[in-house]
Amino acid sequence: MESSHHAISLFFIFFLISPPSFLQSQQPYEGLGISDCTNQHNSTSLLGYFCNGYKSCQSFLTFNSRPPYQSVSSISTLLNSNPSQISQLNSVALDFSFPTNTKVIVPVACSCSGAYYQANSSYVVKHLDTDFTIANNTLQGLSTCQALHQQNNYTSSSYLFSGNEITVPLRCACPTPAQRDNGVKYLLSYLVDAEDTVFLIGQKFGVNFTSILDANGLSQTNANIYPFTTLLIPLELQPNASQVSKPSTPPPPPLIPSSSPSNGKKSNQTVVYVGVGIAIVLSLLILSLIAFYILRKAKKKQKARKISLANGAGVICGKPSEKSSSELFIDFGPSENFFSSISDIGQSLKVYKFEELQLATKNFSKDCKIEGSVYRGVFNGDFAAVKMMSREISTEIQILKKINHFNLIRLSGLCSSHGRWYLVYEYAQNGSLSNWIFDRSGTMALSWIRRVQIALDVANGLNYLHSYTDPPYVHKDVKSSNVLLDGNFRAKVANFGHARAAEGKEGEFELTRHIIGTKGYMAPEYLEHGLVSPKLDVYSFGVVMLELFTGRDASSLQKGEDSFSVKDFIAVLTEEEEEEEEEKVREKIGSFIDPLMEREFPLESAVSVARLIEGCLRKEAASRLNMGDIVQSLSKLFAS
Repeated sequence: MESSHHAISLFFIFFLISPPSFLQSQQPYEGLGISDCTNQHNSTSLLGYFCNGYKSCQSFLTFNSRPPYQSVSSISTLLNSNPSQISQLNSVALDFSFPTNTKVIVPVACSCSGAYYQANSSYVVKHLDTDFTIANNTLQGLSTCQALHQQNNYTSSSYLFSGNEITVPLRCACPTPAQRDNGVKYLLSYLVDAEDTVFLIGQKFGVNFTSILDANGLSQTNANIYPFTTLLIPLELQPNASQVSKPSTPPPPPLIPSSSPSNGKKSNQTVVYVGVGIAIVLSLLILSLIAFYILRKAKKKQKARKISLANGAGVICGKPSEKSSSELFIDFGPSENFFSSISDIGQSLKVYKFEELQLATKNFSKDCKIEGSVYRGVFNGDFAAVKMMSREISTEIQILKKINHFNLIRLSGLCSSHGRWYLVYEYAQNGSLSNWIFDRSGTMALSWIRRVQIALDVANGLNYLHSYTDPPYVHKDVKSSNVLLDGNFRAKVANFGHARAAEGKEGEFELTRHIIGTKGYMAPEYLEHGLVSPKLDVYSFGVVMLELFTGRDASSLQKGEDSFSVKDFIAVLTEEEEEEEEEKVREKIGSFIDPLMEREFPLESAVSVARLIEGCLRKEAASRLNMGDIVQSLSKLFAS
């Protein structure tokens, strides 16, 4: 009995001296369960990191810039952070907008709230928002459904009604006393990317990866981490932009130990040098054999690829592969003067071999044709759009190289072959907006809110061109067929073949004798006098809005076909609705609104849309709205 008491005493002494790892760790890493909104185990850190250290501290988050949260201002508002500090930490100006998917360092004030750390922010609920989309899409995993529920005292996402302002608890933590003793001053809540490992993250921040394991309750045998989760990084110094933008790679281990041998071991040193020399010679010999084998194999593969191209095999373009008897001309790259015509192109865009485009589009088969000279291609398992052109496109490429916005179509690569150009764009799964507007079968009807979202997307893209590029650009050919819809019906403005820089000051016009555009979309001052300014795009956008909400094409709108005209539409929808009964006003509106749209459209929103259209289509360019005003109005409309 005495011996058993002695054993128990020794156990408790050992427990106090060397506690289990979960007591040493700062916080338990939650893994994939953190994004599961059905998980009701609120006793875990799904509600936040446990308060087990200092009560309040300076903390940091990372956030991946995505529309509409890409600017310093918008990110600081979303995460309740000081914009000046964001600007300083990320080495950018206060009015800077980050390229999409740039990892941004965000400083926050972290403190204990009950049993958990958090940094509080607020968020105004938008239409179609749920607790899942707020936590995992908008906030990217910096909060959880469970934390949102507890903070706002509700248990169902049905309480998230549009326009309601909720409190958002962000995941942060403060160092423990033990971590402070080891020199740790800050903890950073790092959003894990798909390619990240604990070791690579440690190298980014110059932190020993074992300290990251300890801070998150992980071990070397269980160090799995997952995207869209947060990992605590202990830091001795404040983080900076270079640590998240340029991941470091470990230096190769030295071939010879850096320490010098003693004079009494010169013979051993000689033996080592001889051994190393032999090893190097053998390594070079082996590498030569491997290189010979790889080159030989590559030639065989290239030959086989030519055969497969000649047979039209290997490409599906979204449909079953069919063999083709047509022969292909294999072109292994761009013409000799390709790079001289466009400088530094290879640094920002992929230059494809013509052979690769043939393989991707099944030799530009009709099965892969989208419309016109645009084909669907498959590159490494992903769809892309390949556009074939015979005209000079250097100006268009220079523009597409400079722009980077979610609502502007992205150019990923190009090819030049025998006088033709081939541009490779991101793939818009749902095709052009015009196909959806003018399909009268009813199978492609767009809801009211979806149409508002599309209009807002187009406005955002044009506003970026007019206000956030240097120099500003005018698209000059905004029309519904140049608006593409991705798989989620988010709009992308495409076709920059007519775009040009707007070099003049705001409110000024430039002249051109070369009138190019599409009938029905061109502004009066451009069509009559060749005047070019951003207000040209505003007018065209108004026509697209008119098409979007009435279901009628631009030419019929201008001609007044079927007793319908732009003037009639604007006159009816902008008259004072309080002068008549609401039902009569709704009846008048219903005679103009697209009949394929749901009939229960919001009356106030319809009038607001009409006023926006009227503001875009004013004859005098100077009196038209600008895209910034339009974006603000549509944003309020979308949130209402």
